[in-house]
Parts: sequence; C-alpha cells; structure tokens
Amino acid sequence: MENYDELEEVIDMEIKKIGVLGAGTMGAGIAQVSVEAGYSVVLIDVVPEILAKAVKGLNKAWARAVEKGKVTVETVGNYNALLISSTDINDFKDVDIVIEAIVENIDIKKKVQKQLGEICKPDTILATNTSALSITEIAAATNRPDKVVGMHFFNPVPVMKLVEVIPGVVTSDDAVQAVLELSKKIGKEPVVAKESPGFIVNRILIPYINEAANVYQEGIASAEEIDKAMKLGAGMPMGPLALADLVGIDIVLAVCEFFVKEFADSKYRPSLAFRQKVRAGHLGKKSGKGFYDYSK
Repeated sequence: MENYDELEEVIDMEIKKIGVLGAGTMGAGIAQVSVEAGYSVVLIDVVPEILAKAVKGLNKAWARAVEKGKVTVETVGNYNALLISSTDINDFKDVDIVIEAIVENIDIKKKVQKQLGEICKPDTILATNTSALSITEIAAATNRPDKVVGMHFFNPVPVMKLVEVIPGVVTSDDAVQAVLELSKKIGKEPVVAKESPGFIVNRILIPYINEAANVYQEGIASAEEIDKAMKLGAGMPMGPLALADLVGIDIVLAVCEFFVKEFADSKYRPSLAFRQKVRAGHLGKKSGKGFYDYSK
C-alpha cells in the first residue's frame, strides 16, 4: 500500500465545490459538515420529499446551534448561501468531487457512477460512501476508474471523526491525496485502507453485531440485557443491537451477505434475526422500530 502521508499536496485536483448525491441520513450529514467547513455544496436527491426533509433537518440543526450560542444567525445565513439543493443530477456538471451516498447496492451504485462520469467534468473525482463494497468493481463501470475512491463516513456524520479512504486497483495517488486533504478540511481524520470487504471497521464490527443478534435469536438474553452486558462488561459505549438499529438492520444484513459471497466463509452467515426484522420492515431507528421501539 502506498504511504499517502508522504505524498506531496496535490494542486491540480484542488476541491472547491462538492456534490453530494443522496439526501438521506448520510448524505445530509456529509453536506452539513462540508458546508460548515466553507465549501459550496450541491445536494441532490431524485426524491423531492427526501431532499426537502434533509434541508429542513439541516436548518433545524443549525437553529439549535444558534440557540446554544455555537454559531450566529449570520453564520447560518452563510451556510444556506453555500448550499444548493436539487433533484436534477445534471447540476453536478461543475463540481470538483461527487460523494455518492445512495443505497448499498453495487448494481445501482455502478449505474449511477457511470452516469456521473458522463455528466461531470473530466477531472472530477467520484467518491462512493460504501461501507463494504468493491471500489474496483464500481470504478470499472465508469469512464474514469483512476478517479474513483471509496470515502466511507460513519453515522452520525457531524459527530463521528473517522473517514475510511479506500483506493481501487487503478485509483490514482493524486485522487487519494485530494480526498485525504478534503477529509481533513471538513474536520475528519482519514485512514487509508486497502480494498477488502468491509475495509477496517466493518470487517471487525459487523461480525460482532451479527453474533449479538445470534445470542438474541437463540433466546439467551433480551436485546436490553445483551446491550447492557456489552457496555458494562466490555466497555462498549453502545450495545451491539442498539448499534444495529442506528446503522440500519437492512444495511447490516446486506454487509453480512456480501461477506459470505466474497469470503465464501460461513462464519459471516447473517443471523436469522436480521432477516426477520427486515421482512417485517423493522429496520431500526429510521423505520421507528428494530431491536428497540422508537415510536413511543
């Protein structure tokens, strides 16, 4: 793996305007930290209701920050001036990087990244906020595989400091360095990871969550007791099943299934509890119910 810390700062790939595709929880968070760092941001979602909800949520967060004295009303006005929201993907035509934060489905990501490659400037970097998928496979679907980089943020984006930066097989050092510099400028601490299913965090974290779900499925303890045990006995700040609800049970299930496919190892086989929850539409916090009930 390259030692990217020793690479000289890239001048010709300087990022000034950021595009964020997908206005869900992750996309909205990425847009928020980018705007707060002073970047001009184009936030796009093809579903108007999701886009409107994201913009409303950002303004609500900034209003709370004003109330707490963290920022001024003038600062929030500047944030809104930097943020452009749209449902037209063609509005990415002049951005320097697009950070795609859509559904964790490689076929959909490949289709969208191919489209972005046709819309964006030739030197625009295409980043994907995948939590486990192959950067190389996604990049191969585009007209610029050397400029496709994994940029894995963590939820909630405004709070979590880590960004995993994952080069594909043909990703250029310049593209990686530009993403590392951007990550630092938006207040994150990037870690470069070699492409492998799950990268660093999810390679370790998902099997841990999956085993907790197996303990739950086997009736060994309730969700509350499992989480309490791991917090008090292992020093975890959050229990594994509460964390599954936060991440999204459908996402955890998809990553487990991807691991089984890529590693051909049954140790990654997803818990039946995940499948049952997803079939019931109990995806965690985002649906109002998962291992816990958030509707009350």
